Amino acid sequence: MKRILAFIIIFSLVFSLAACNQNKSKVENISEMEWNQILESAKGTTVNFYGWGGSQMTNNWIDTYLAKRLKEEYDITLNRVPMNIDDILNKLLGEKQLNTEGTVDIVWINGENFYTAKSNDLLYGPFVEKLPNFKKYVDTDSVEVEYDFGFPVEGYEAPYGKAQFVMVYDKERVKNVPIDHKTLLEMAKNNPGKFTYPAPPDFTGSAFVRNIIYDIVGYEQFLTMKADKETVKKAIEPAIDYLKTLKPYLWKEGKTYPATIAQLDNMYSDNEVIMSMTYNPNSVAGKIITGEFPETTNTFVFEKGTIGNTHFLAVPKNAPNKAGALVVINFILSVQAQASKYNPENWGDLPVLDYQKLTEDEKKVFEAIKIGKGVLPQDYLLSHRLPEIPAKLIPIIEEIWIENIPTEGE
Repeated sequence: MKRILAFIIIFSLVFSLAACNQNKSKVENISEMEWNQILESAKGTTVNFYGWGGSQMTNNWIDTYLAKRLKEEYDITLNRVPMNIDDILNKLLGEKQLNTEGTVDIVWINGENFYTAKSNDLLYGPFVEKLPNFKKYVDTDSVEVEYDFGFPVEGYEAPYGKAQFVMVYDKERVKNVPIDHKTLLEMAKNNPGKFTYPAPPDFTGSAFVRNIIYDIVGYEQFLTMKADKETVKKAIEPAIDYLKTLKPYLWKEGKTYPATIAQLDNMYSDNEVIMSMTYNPNSVAGKIITGEFPETTNTFVFEKGTIGNTHFLAVPKNAPNKAGALVVINFILSVQAQASKYNPENWGDLPVLDYQKLTEDEKKVFEAIKIGKGVLPQDYLLSHRLPEIPAKLIPIIEEIWIENIPTEGE
């Protein structure tokens, strides 16, 4: 009896090891699988989706629409894990050092964070050519798809949505809308303490600083600039001088700044300031609908334009469920998901699909969506869209800002 029991235990261990090896092999060989095999492998699994969780509307769209559709159509359970991207990258780096299977299947990422992740060999890929909807609906030759903040994507991330920086204001309290950095300074002087911006490295605050740089010294020189601090400092010096001049007229005389864009939005909602800003030009309509922003909220861009970019989804190299991750990302690139995400009542995120690749019926799906109050027309935004600065320059600019625009106690 003992021999039989021992045999059963040994057989079970061998079987378990074989199963583990089979699963490991499945993960490693996913690049060789056909799409139908990937769909089958993803069925009944859980996908851990890590990313920024600072927008309630975005969270609701992921937790309700996206999670529900994935469960209904693919029997996939979506587990959203809100986490700042710096913490996500530290987590991935820690797992890499321990050489263990990871816990993140999809990461919402772009810009300097993608540059960091790819440079440190933290991402799986290339994978986008595996996705049927990527090939069917996305302009694969677009600069905004091939490059992320000037850094080549090379198939290691798939587009999620588009963004463009816009300024937010209350029409009842701002009568002369700024058209450039000069008129913005004039407005701040006329309304002392009623304007501010989030302190870099907050994503939106950093974007505001870059837009000021573009408006003052242009953007062309930065597209090919080396990541040398002295070179960058010299190039942006007029913009830094401008921000120093602006500082005394800011909220709390610029002695402190909002730490996040969420904090600034709350200050705007509470009438503490007369302006906010966002990288999602359609989000204002949603915030008006929910009552977070007053009905008199509107948006504007500078005459010279504002920065636009694409945000992406990537799969970590040690992701435990790569098949599930690919199925989720492919669904996000579907017409129905992109249209739902574009609706300001759900999120308002700009779609990444190529309009020319859509059928007439698919075009009507997007055309039927009302973009809502306070939102600039798409053609106007596109005609005022400027390219992002290369990712390698952003930390340098943020460092220069921190060194030259001190807050209280520094």
